[in-house]
Amino acid sequence: MSGKIPITVKGAELLRAELHRLKTKDRPEIITAIAEARAQGDISENAEYDAAKERQGFIEGRIIEIESKLSSAQIINPAQLDGDGRVVFGATVDLEDQESGDKVTYQIVGDDEADLKESKISISSPIARALIGKFAGDMAEVKAPGGVREYEVVDVRYI
Repeated sequence: MSGKIPITVKGAELLRAELHRLKTKDRPEIITAIAEARAQGDISENAEYDAAKERQGFIEGRIIEIESKLSSAQIINPAQLDGDGRVVFGATVDLEDQESGDKVTYQIVGDDEADLKESKISISSPIARALIGKFAGDMAEVKAPGGVREYEVVDVRYI
């Protein structure tokens, strides 16, 4: 493994937007807040100063974290994938729960992008690991907290 962390184009765009906001809006605002708190005199018992310094530490830490993630990211455009119908990173997969008959759709994304409300599941999740390499028509067994669930892969799309 090359040490590259997979991320979709959309996921990378969201990280870049957050980084831009942190550097151009949040960082200057917190520097101003610290200067204003300092101007109030004694900073040893100044709650605004302490809160601003804590927030500054968070912002600087998050900037470093995002820059690190982007520098080690392997950006993947799902629409340009050629998975030959296999479930791969970035694929959108339609599934049918064999017990309940419920149909669900998931996109397999990077850890930072996972959001169940948006039907995006992490590549490292048990369900994604069970799906990788499968084709439409294949069955996938997922070890869930409530026991083993069986899904049929109905369709695999690269969108």
